[in-house]
Amino acid sequence: MLWIKALHVVFMVTWFAGLFYLPRIFVYHAMSDPSNKGQIDTFKVMERKLLAITNIGALLTIVFGTVLLVVWLPGLMTLAWMKIKLLLVVALFGYHLYCAKLVKVFRDDANTHSHVWYRWFNEVPVAGLFGIVIMVIVRPFS
Repeated sequence: MLWIKALHVVFMVTWFAGLFYLPRIFVYHAMSDPSNKGQIDTFKVMERKLLAITNIGALLTIVFGTVLLVVWLPGLMTLAWMKIKLLLVVALFGYHLYCAKLVKVFRDDANTHSHVWYRWFNEVPVAGLFGIVIMVIVRPFS
């Protein structure tokens, strides 16, 4: 079980790294000069490749988390803190899917948001991380 838990945490860190950095690339992409095709193309490649790594991190986080929850710790599903944690994970996955949509928007040169909007958007996973860590470590509502 400890190996599964360790892999869950490793891939969660991978997922969050992508969720923290991908929107930062969006900031720079939104700030870039549209006439600088080389720079724009570089951002598109970075976004596409980082999204792929982030997808793998998300998938394996969910796989190992599900194994932990279903196989070894099914009783946790009855606890309020776990339900809140899972709700935050679902919200984070929605954020991830929206990031994937934004990669396509940038790929198609159809971005309508400013770099300031992306700076605020970039802060969303921080709130998710705080909430998830607090639920797992502090376990309020127990």
